[in-house]
Amino acid sequence: MYFIKTVGIIGGLGPETTAEFYLDIISSCHKKDKITRPSIIIASIPLPLQIEEDLILRNKGAERYLPFLIKEAQRLEKAGTEFIVMPCNSLHIFINEIRNAVSVPVLSIIDETVQHLKQNNMNKVGIISTSTTVKSKLYENAFSKNNIGYVAPNESQQNKIDRIILDLLAGHQKDEDRNELANIINNFDEKNLDCVILACTDLQLLKPHHPALKIYDTMKIFSDATVRKIL
Repeated sequence: MYFIKTVGIIGGLGPETTAEFYLDIISSCHKKDKITRPSIIIASIPLPLQIEEDLILRNKGAERYLPFLIKEAQRLEKAGTEFIVMPCNSLHIFINEIRNAVSVPVLSIIDETVQHLKQNNMNKVGIISTSTTVKSKLYENAFSKNNIGYVAPNESQQNKIDRIILDLLAGHQKDEDRNELANIINNFDEKNLDCVILACTDLQLLKPHHPALKIYDTMKIFSDATVRKIL
């Protein structure tokens, strides 16, 4: 098998998740072809950490990301990528602006996740994400259009989730954060859900598990979709 298309990854949001995303694509492709590897170009955004903190903790300054995103998308296109992915849920608030800035396709993690949930007959979903993703209703709007019910964390839980995500972006994978995330998922279990989605790609670094409730990692869903597009 020959991997036909070159994918460009807008990365660095955060760096460890970008690395996991890259490795997952490589691993999945290797299972299909043990002779060749896919063509991948990564543009890691040199983002000031204060901008990142303002967005996650205060839901402020999202517009400051846009010049970085467009610049890296255009660099990837000039480098020869045939489609672009961005393994970050929150910054999909800018997917239309990114698509308008380049002529190659830009895959949506939101669309791929919704499609995956529908294929698996998930009718009521718990959403764990950043405040930015919640307030922009990226998933809520997509779920409503596809007749999927959803539940979001309360304000106290959301504040804890944002702190956990900021720790992960700083490179800290704490047991206390892992336990706190597990507690939030346990609370979801009382709401008659079919599953919970980790709608922040950094959360997969904590590898959360629940004995009864299905947990879908949007990063894994998106990497699988990327592999299908590469082939």
